[in-house]
Amino acid sequence: MNCELLATCSALGYLEGDAYHKEADCLESVKDLIRFLRHEDDTRDVRQQLGAGQIVQNDLLPIIIQHGQDKALFDACIRLMVNLTQPAMLCFGKVPDDPVFRHHFLQVTSHLQAYKEAFAGEAVFGILSETLYTLLQLDWEQRQEEDNLLIERILLLVRNVLHVPADPCEEKKVDDDASIHDRLLWAIHMSGFDDLVKFLASAQSEQQWSMHVLEIISLMFRDQTPEGLVSAGHARSAEEKHRDSQELEALRQKELATKRSRTLQRGTRHSRFGGSYVVEGLKSIGDRDVIYHRNVHHFKNYTHDTGKAVRRVPKRNRQARECKDKRRSALNVRLFLREFCVDFLENCYNRLMYLVKESLIREQTQQHDETYYLWALSFFMAFNRGNGFRADLVSETMSIRAFHYIERNITNYYEMLLTDRKEATSWSRRMHLALKAYQELLLTVNEMDRSQDESIRQSSSVIKSNIFYLMEYREIFLTLLRKYDETRQPHSYLKDLVESTHLFLRMLERFCKGRRSLMVQKRKVRRKRSRGKKKPSAPETSPEALVETWKIVEEELRASGFQLSASLTENTVPFDATSETPLEEQKSEAMVRVQDALLGRLAPEALGLLRAAREVWPEGDVFGSADVEPEEELELLKQILHANLPRSSPPEPAEEEEEDAAEFEEEELESIQVSEKEFNFLDFIKRFSNPGIVRPYLLLLKSYSKNTPHTNHCIARMLHRLAVDLKMDAQIFQLSVFNLFNKILSDPAAAAYKELVTFAKFVLNRFFSLAARNNKAYVELLFWKNVGAVREMTEGYGIDREETKPTWTEVEEEELRNLYEAHRHSEEPDIVETLLPLLSNSNRTRRHVVMQLVHMGLVENAKALKKPKKGTQIVLWTEEQEEELQMLYEEYKDSDDVLGNLLKKLTAKRSRARVVDKLLSMGLVSERRQLYKKRSRSAHGKSTGKAMSEEEFFEELTQGLPDDSGDRDEDEEEDESEEESEKERDEAQESETRHVKRRSRSLPSTEERGPDVGNTVYALQQDGLSGPLMWLQRSLYKTAIYRDTDGCSQDVPFVPHGKENEDAMENQTFRRLLRKLGLRPPANEQEIFWRIPAEISESRLKSAVAALSLREEEPKGGEEHDSSRSPIGESQAKEVEEKEDGKEGEVSGEHRAQALRALRLKRQRKRHTSGHTAPVSDFTPSEETDNILERSREKTSNKRSRLLDDDNEENANGAATVTAMETNDDPDSDREDISAPVKRRRKLVLIDDEDEED
Repeated sequence: MNCELLATCSALGYLEGDAYHKEADCLESVKDLIRFLRHEDDTRDVRQQLGAGQIVQNDLLPIIIQHGQDKALFDACIRLMVNLTQPAMLCFGKVPDDPVFRHHFLQVTSHLQAYKEAFAGEAVFGILSETLYTLLQLDWEQRQEEDNLLIERILLLVRNVLHVPADPCEEKKVDDDASIHDRLLWAIHMSGFDDLVKFLASAQSEQQWSMHVLEIISLMFRDQTPEGLVSAGHARSAEEKHRDSQELEALRQKELATKRSRTLQRGTRHSRFGGSYVVEGLKSIGDRDVIYHRNVHHFKNYTHDTGKAVRRVPKRNRQARECKDKRRSALNVRLFLREFCVDFLENCYNRLMYLVKESLIREQTQQHDETYYLWALSFFMAFNRGNGFRADLVSETMSIRAFHYIERNITNYYEMLLTDRKEATSWSRRMHLALKAYQELLLTVNEMDRSQDESIRQSSSVIKSNIFYLMEYREIFLTLLRKYDETRQPHSYLKDLVESTHLFLRMLERFCKGRRSLMVQKRKVRRKRSRGKKKPSAPETSPEALVETWKIVEEELRASGFQLSASLTENTVPFDATSETPLEEQKSEAMVRVQDALLGRLAPEALGLLRAAREVWPEGDVFGSADVEPEEELELLKQILHANLPRSSPPEPAEEEEEDAAEFEEEELESIQVSEKEFNFLDFIKRFSNPGIVRPYLLLLKSYSKNTPHTNHCIARMLHRLAVDLKMDAQIFQLSVFNLFNKILSDPAAAAYKELVTFAKFVLNRFFSLAARNNKAYVELLFWKNVGAVREMTEGYGIDREETKPTWTEVEEEELRNLYEAHRHSEEPDIVETLLPLLSNSNRTRRHVVMQLVHMGLVENAKALKKPKKGTQIVLWTEEQEEELQMLYEEYKDSDDVLGNLLKKLTAKRSRARVVDKLLSMGLVSERRQLYKKRSRSAHGKSTGKAMSEEEFFEELTQGLPDDSGDRDEDEEEDESEEESEKERDEAQESETRHVKRRSRSLPSTEERGPDVGNTVYALQQDGLSGPLMWLQRSLYKTAIYRDTDGCSQDVPFVPHGKENEDAMENQTFRRLLRKLGLRPPANEQEIFWRIPAEISESRLKSAVAALSLREEEPKGGEEHDSSRSPIGESQAKEVEEKEDGKEGEVSGEHRAQALRALRLKRQRKRHTSGHTAPVSDFTPSEETDNILERSREKTSNKRSRLLDDDNEENANGAATVTAMETNDDPDSDREDISAPVKRRRKLVLIDDEDEED
């Protein structure tokens, strides 16, 4: 030991018997030791010397036990021991690879193990418990910063001591014997420290120590299993006894079979000479047969590898190591830990797990602290399942959030397993821990299904419907099985994965059997691949090559008469609109493109580029003047071909970038589309029929003798699903699998594996029956097979292969060549479509012709013959097209649908967005709303209010509103306009027409007759349900307007808002009314609201609205309702007309419509709330109308924003808002405004200027 360290340790004091005598400089000496540790080197020499001097056992522990009243000395000793007991992994960062540092690492670990043995006494934990109890008695106002530091240091000290690993060489203990860790736990229990830990976990004022408490608890239960603690102190159950007897019987059968085989191998007569035998048909190193010099009974174990050195397996290919096995502690320790688990679950678990989860989410913890959370979740939930399951004790971790958190961690761990290869073992252990937690969640949900409580079973059903609905939970096991790597993930991980998969499939199968259909989420990933373009080989630029090129180009241009096809003219764009380079600076690039086209001998393309560039850059006559002659164009092209143009060469990438480019050859642009589909369990099982998934199962089956019966059952069940349910038994026809089956069948203890034996015999029988039909089946045993190979093996080879390549005779080739040469210079946009009807062989398809043209060398590739798209690549507008657009606009600018007429009449078909942009740029319109489709209204109804239908009434409310959906559609179409063809639009119109006709034939005529619901409506009015009837009427009308405006229909949920409407949905009469009107009740558990079906047309909805008009008199039987009648009563219309007289000059039409609508609704509510007892004459219309108009003027300001069709606001306000609205007399209430429907349920905000109102 260093002399300074030795002097410092001597100054602490000395131990005489059991009494420790401290020196006067004891406190300063402890501080000096802390200072020495702060400046130790990388070998941790100070720590090793203090450990060798046993400073903790002989000095520090006696000081805190006998001199604990000295607070300063106690604090310093605790601080020093926290430093000395920290794990060796923290001191060195990792297990060192260098032998010297590895020796230092092991020395520090051995000193820590000696410290742990010294702490295994009641006296040490007694003083720690007393000190911690005293500090916890202090309130927060009385507790100082030093007190909090001391609490944290005591918790860290206990955590460090518990963390010390056991020494397997020193602790050669059997089960039920007390190890050092058991003695330490018993000391914790006897001192009462475990009660303080439970207090810290449950106390609201001590939540800052939650992470320390969880670490201590996880280290206390390090060697325990939940099943072992549950059974502690209980007699073995009948099931356990039966299982043990089966294991003993299997061992006994194996031993008897071994004895029997040894007996058969012995000869009847002893012979000192075993004999020599010639093995016929088995060649030795030379050409002769093998000579066997041993007893003939041992020949079946003969192999050529006898005597050879065992081949060393590379380290990277070795199987991952298993974690150390769990051991069974002494009975008294297990009983104490069992009681601790029971108390912890009842009082601490939910609260502590909530606090830890919040800290993890907010990243207030250290790295990898989530592993303690995952361990606690799996351990205590498993203990709760075994110890009389109670769902309320683990409610905090039994939720969809827990599934999501664990699934996210599993994904993260797997990604780190692939990237951080040096720490792959640690990431694999964390991944295994997360998988165990996920498995425990599934087991708990499965246990909830068996509960006697209906609410718990309902909660379980909700959780299952969520995890089965979402794709990431449903396919996690498929991914984990496919990604299993035995070199990084241990055998125990595969065992848990197989058992979890079996449990999940069993739960999913039962869930599907209980219902007719199950809708699940489906994610479709659209990938747009931009392949790394290979640099084309540079064309020859020698003078001779240029002369030859120009000769070909000139002949082609003169033969065509310098005329270009319409498609080439329209599709040629000389600049890159997506480039960041300004348009004016792209001239040189356009010139290079013309030169490239000439070098490629593409004469029409070069001429088209030249003319298009002349239109874009007419300044300076760089590409020729506007009135250039064809001969001048030809000379200009020749100059461009021979010119030495500057080309921008891309910078050479670095070597690393080249490697990355080679590794990622394709750039994938992904867009995920989420949709729903009906789930089919058998289709889901088909995804397990993959060699990458079957292989892990067979790998686990190799250790069938060591597996538990449940694990073997899980393997056999999955293989049974594939071989029997899917009839994919040929996928298991593999030589290594058959070798394993042979081992199982010849096992002396095969009686213990009846399920595996039965399955092996079934597969072998199927193979031999197939081999009788297919003589290549024995060769197929050497390979793993996918679904396609299995089908070929069982049904015949070459069934699903593509049809053979069509043959072309010489006469047909010559015919095709002549036709192509005759039509190649024609202006036909699609030459292939022109050639097809001219061929003598009418069986040729477009694909056949294109492939043959490429094969004959007439075209470079199939892209040159790609089917052209009509009207999608037009970007530039010619002067003639602009004049045509201006003339058409002047002709149709006063029509109801300006834009629709323009699109129909334009010669060059363009998208809506292009036409709108051009009209704005030409100044023909100042804003987009001028192009919106106008709605026709009756002038008489608008001015007088007489004979006004409800549709006209609501159009007045929304007068002047922009059709937002049209604007949105234009923006959306702008993105897709480049890919949309006229043919596709025609097909879409035809399919829509067919759909409408089909729908009109299936529904009765709604214009002639409305639904007869008058008696039902009157009965509901008498029951006080006028409010819900009005709500139903408004909802149907909104849906009708929505379908009329957008022209598309889909099922609309009928969502009740407010307590009154929710109560009405429970009324049987109201439900009967909904069915009469054609509404559909919820179809399955995925739907909770009634729906307005997509099949109900807009006219039928309006007829239903008219039939729901509120009445004062009981309707007569057989009364027919006119579908065109307004839902507003005639008496109300008259009152509205009276109140309207004389007000048109004072209030705008929009304000007046709002006031009249609010007045009508208020009157109906007033009659309903008064029970139809108050006379109508009590109401003073003129005064009320004046108040309405006065309040309307007060609400008008410079900017007024009204939120229309806001369902979310109604949801947020709830029943209280509905009640307030019913009692409110303010007619300006925005909630009662009926707005035009908004496409896709978007909120429409109207900003009305004061000038527009005037």
